[in-house]
Amino acid sequence: MKIHVVQYGENLWLISQKYGAAINQIVSLNLLPSANKLLPGEALMIPEPSKEYVVSRGDTLYSIAQKTNSAFSELQRINQISNPDALFPGEFLILPSFSYTIQSGDNLWKISQKFGVPLQSLFEMNGLNQNSMLYAGQQIKIPALERPEAEVNAYTTSTTDSERQKVQQLAQYFTYLSPFTHAVTKEGTITTLGSKNDQVLIPAAKSNQAATLLVLTNFANGKFDSDLAAAILRDPALQDKLIGNILTELRKGYSGVNFDFEYVNPEDRDNYSAFLKKVVSKLHPEGFSVSTALAPKLKADQKGLLYEAHDYKAQGQIVDFIVLMTYEWGWAGGPPLAIAPINEVRKVLDYAVTVIPANKIMMGAPLYGRDWKIPWQKGTIARTISPIDARKLAVRYNVPINYNYTYESPYFRYTDESGQQHEVWFEDARSMKAKMDTVKIYQLRGISYWELANEFPQNWTVQRNAFRVKKIL
Repeated sequence: MKIHVVQYGENLWLISQKYGAAINQIVSLNLLPSANKLLPGEALMIPEPSKEYVVSRGDTLYSIAQKTNSAFSELQRINQISNPDALFPGEFLILPSFSYTIQSGDNLWKISQKFGVPLQSLFEMNGLNQNSMLYAGQQIKIPALERPEAEVNAYTTSTTDSERQKVQQLAQYFTYLSPFTHAVTKEGTITTLGSKNDQVLIPAAKSNQAATLLVLTNFANGKFDSDLAAAILRDPALQDKLIGNILTELRKGYSGVNFDFEYVNPEDRDNYSAFLKKVVSKLHPEGFSVSTALAPKLKADQKGLLYEAHDYKAQGQIVDFIVLMTYEWGWAGGPPLAIAPINEVRKVLDYAVTVIPANKIMMGAPLYGRDWKIPWQKGTIARTISPIDARKLAVRYNVPINYNYTYESPYFRYTDESGQQHEVWFEDARSMKAKMDTVKIYQLRGISYWELANEFPQNWTVQRNAFRVKKIL
């Protein structure tokens, strides 16, 4: 898979000729509304026809295997497809192998180095051995490069039927689905946020071998409540009651609990850690995992209500894994900025890996962007938008896409019909590749998305190209 940045004067025909990829596959892979409008500076994913396939309407895994001369079982294995009948148009598939024509001077060792594949894999795929003779013009098969394994978590705030359908389609890309739908109460019970019902999502996730986590927050009356967290963290009897209720809830189909307690009072830092130890002691014997979501810190003693009670070192020792919420630099109430500037994300990771085992860290990544009115004034709130909607805005106002290489994030500016100027920061294939490369560089456990409701088809192609998803079901 290639990422192409559109230049002034280019059209899809020219781009398709450059890469030898079909126009309809480029349109489908990037969910372009038409083949007629491209924006200078926008990132397009381009499939490599000999190595990859983009699903078209009417395709089945069997027909794709026939069409690409691939073994059905290998095509299913390498793409981790649990349900071969659930392919969707625009889905990106990696082919198990591709053909290579031997050049003068080639040998199998050079070929293995050139494509980064083990020599033994070349032997096995082509029925060769170290003494086999090669000749110019001979064709051999090169196995697809094995990708590193990573865990993937996706938060969602919706339990509508349309969200269920989205989970049905995308849960193949997750280890965990984490519906943000439950909160604790001062009585030690668990309440749902609004009329949301996780139970409609759990079977959809499970059908794709994705586990569901019970997300518990100190969310009340539309915000995170410090006093609500304090009520739980300062009362051992209330904690015991809550843990009993957690176990009852978990038995409805969850694989573990994820605590997202935010704006916890600084004096409850040790109480929070002690509570987590108690939860782990009760849940682990029952086979359930315990994880937390923590604010992005740069040092242990970082000041601020968001940070002080989040003890990276203690929680890293206690829980199974931690989601670092490495996003919201460009927050809705602040000035325009990339949501997750990679230079800032890496500063958080530089500290985090010194006190939390890297194999317990899931790096947070946003599936959304924001549209700010400019010049920005304090008190104004930016509009949250999906990457697809960001592109639609740029098309509507016919403006080019810019890219900040320090932040690894795309952005653009436009003026609406009323004369109001806007600045938009969002995510694209380039920015998500930078994030997934960071997960690899730091050898982290994986990546965690906020949040699934935003339409962003490019992300799933980038992810499939980057990782094999670890499945625990």
